[in-house]
Amino acid sequence: MKIGIVCYPTFGGSGVVATELGMALATRGHEIHFITYRQPVRLELLDKNIHFHEVNVPEYPLFHYQPYELALSSKLVDMVKMHGIELLHVHYAIPHAYAGYMAKKMLEEEGIKLPMVTTLHGTDITLVGKHPFYKPAVTFSINKSDLVTSVSESLRQDTFDHFDVKQEIHVVPNFIDSERHKKPPMVCKRERMARKEERIVTHISNFRKVKRIPDVIKTFYLIQKEVPSKLIMVGEGPEKEPAEELCENLGIGNKVIFVGNSNEVDQILGYSDLFLLPSETESFGLAALEAMANGVPVVSSDTGGIPEVNEHGYSGYLCEVGDCDDMAEKSLSILRDPATLERFKQQAIAQAAKFDIDKVVDMYEALYERAFAEVCL
Repeated sequence: MKIGIVCYPTFGGSGVVATELGMALATRGHEIHFITYRQPVRLELLDKNIHFHEVNVPEYPLFHYQPYELALSSKLVDMVKMHGIELLHVHYAIPHAYAGYMAKKMLEEEGIKLPMVTTLHGTDITLVGKHPFYKPAVTFSINKSDLVTSVSESLRQDTFDHFDVKQEIHVVPNFIDSERHKKPPMVCKRERMARKEERIVTHISNFRKVKRIPDVIKTFYLIQKEVPSKLIMVGEGPEKEPAEELCENLGIGNKVIFVGNSNEVDQILGYSDLFLLPSETESFGLAALEAMANGVPVVSSDTGGIPEVNEHGYSGYLCEVGDCDDMAEKSLSILRDPATLERFKQQAIAQAAKFDIDKVVDMYEALYERAFAEVCL
């Protein structure tokens, strides 16, 4: 099948999922066309079945904000006609499903039917989508999709709770390539980040308020008092500078390493001992799943879709949002004893295997076939 994938090309979870899904589909013989404003950060183009089409938004003095949705929908029409794309898979209700629907209607004028599958990832529902300015457009985009998926049962329920959705929503979880994570770290050596006797605690996010970055720092502050440790903070965002200041104020600036955005996440996780995810909410918790696939137990908040990923007492622990004392206590119960740490590491790997990419790609392929049959046959 020739499939067009529309996503954000950034380090965020939705872009990573969309990109790795496309690459996995390409290995199964599907022809994949990524259509976005920049090449996705994890996209590997060394495959005859993978194509990238850049959406250019021309500057025009009349527009205070350039109309990306308009440029995207026009690009979709052109690419469908040029390459014979048979199905569109858009990630995020707005702006992508909105633009996809406009492309569908333009193509219908020329007698071309294009099924559209929309995947909801979280921010389009839990944050942006609920804003009164966007809510009607989000509702419209979901209802006009031919098939809708969400990455967790929690997000599915949130969508029904906050929007007047008439569509069925299929839960298809995020995934991990278990085979890829069996490979040892290649370049970075653990000794460069911490002494042999120190534990390495890691956090990866986009450093927005919803991630509760101060809670990561406060929890680590309590951990390092009991167990020699280093904290690695991966990512960029508005909360990074205040986090650096908090580390200095707590006197742990020399124990916390801010590395910014990185394409070496697997290597960093490969020598980590614990992953902290104290988010206010998460639609799924892809960063936690990536940590577990690398054998890193997770101590997280008990919110949103995270409990569907992180099994309490097995792959790590769940704590109430904002309870840094409990997160530190649970972390120390894993880190203090080498045998306990090793047991949790192996259990984390086993838990991650439940979300192996092959199982999830099977689910998407079945849904593609259903959408294509309902629209085109």
